[in-house]
Amino acid sequence: MKPEQLAESLETAASQLGVKVRYETLAAAGPTGGGGLCKVKGEWFIIIDRKTAASERVSILGEALATMDTEHLYLPPKVREMLAQKRAAARKALS
Repeated sequence: MKPEQLAESLETAASQLGVKVRYETLAAAGPTGGGGLCKVKGEWFIIIDRKTAASERVSILGEALATMDTEHLYLPPKVREMLAQKRAAARKALS
């Protein structure tokens, strides 16, 4: 699956979870590459710098969605596998 297709699948999953994905022009991209998950006034957002490459968008979206319950969603096998890997890496980092 191409990065653009992965990003689209992850954006769809975010929408199904009620998470809004916004692409903004960020003044200064941080060490994570320009984006991430945040909660504003009770609503979840994934904000990503417009200039971020598709592969980095996939990484940002994947890291954000890996923190959420996606079991009830239909996800392409490649996307489900990627989220499982990100969850495993996060658990390993905590231990």
